[in-house]
Amino acid sequence: MSSKNLNPQGKQMADESMIRTLAAQIEAIWPQESQLVEAYGLPRNAQVLDVGAGTGEFSARIGARYPDARVTGVELLSASVEHARRRHAALAPRVAFEIGDAFHLAQSDDTYDLVVNRHMVQAVPHVERVLAELVRVTRPRGRVHVLAEDYSMLHMMSGPHDPDLFWRKVVEFAARTGTDARVGRRAWTLLRAAGLEDVRVDYVIVDTLRVARSVFADIITAWRDGYVEVLATPESPPSLIREEFDEIIASIRNPDHYAVWHLPIVSGLKPVR
Repeated sequence: MSSKNLNPQGKQMADESMIRTLAAQIEAIWPQESQLVEAYGLPRNAQVLDVGAGTGEFSARIGARYPDARVTGVELLSASVEHARRRHAALAPRVAFEIGDAFHLAQSDDTYDLVVNRHMVQAVPHVERVLAELVRVTRPRGRVHVLAEDYSMLHMMSGPHDPDLFWRKVVEFAARTGTDARVGRRAWTLLRAAGLEDVRVDYVIVDTLRVARSVFADIITAWRDGYVEVLATPESPPSLIREEFDEIIASIRNPDHYAVWHLPIVSGLKPVR
């Protein structure tokens, strides 16, 4: 199978809007996610691998939080790797970024204390192959940490259009690309099938009480800017998709409305064989 088929949303991943998406998402998610990582009890001089690192926002925060850790961010898109290297140059060489394929990692077996994969499994087919690679490079008793999005876990107040029906369009778009935009609810089962123990599910709650409305709205705005055209169908032209996005963004910004995005983070320990 070609690399293009394994990255069916590659054009959207490479779009300028993805830089804004990742910047807003880490601002919204890191305060809660960092507490989960803290609970893992990383050893001194931990080796951390961030697979699908994008622009390196998570890698950089791990490197800043754990000054004796060595962090490697692996990303398929060369432009994202170059951006990450420039943006986080102050942390080099302890935090490094390299081009790599999540389906065929160059890293050695049984190497890393923590292997991370965030915001990716909903956008690629054959997720079990990616998880097998994550497990392979994790050391025994090391932990795998997967943020697995599920686009039926976004809830906003209805306006002229029903946002539940809109997010269903995202799920249907993913299905057309051979991916699963509701993989979050399957991630616990998938990690157990990959051979991990002590598999747990925690949730980051991005909502209008815990996260600044402007940050939450920035996430959806960046999604809009990258995905309007590909979400369109003959029944839902680009103008309607944009209108639905804009309605959701306006609701998030409305101080009298409530909106929430539940993000499953599924983790497990690699057993000693």
